[in-house]
Amino acid sequence: MNLIAQEVAAAGSAAGFVVVLVGGVVVTAVLIWAVLLGIKVLKREPRRPRPDEQPRLPASGAVRETREQREPHEVAGDERLTPHDLRPSGGTRGGDQRRPRWNRGSGGSFGSGGPGGA
Repeated sequence: MNLIAQEVAAAGSAAGFVVVLVGGVVVTAVLIWAVLLGIKVLKREPRRPRPDEQPRLPASGAVRETREQREPHEVAGDERLTPHDLRPSGGTRGGDQRRPRWNRGSGGSFGSGGPGGA
């Protein structure tokens, strides 16, 4: 902005110089106001918890992820589900808990249509 002010002053336009100077003052005032507003907002927030108030692990240790195979909900042939008819996703726990594996000869990508390879 200082370079612009020098160019305007060098051109001899006092009015242009004043406009640039006032613009700089306005931008500076807005930035100061934004910083003061941010400080005010931070002061209104609740204090941060002290180290002794931080959450702790339960006595039994960390909670581990459980994996299980789920069976989908069955939908009758022509039954149309509306949003209020939808059931929770995932269905029920499946009887066979072995993990599914890729078929040996399949390409493994969507739309491959075959074993891949020429």
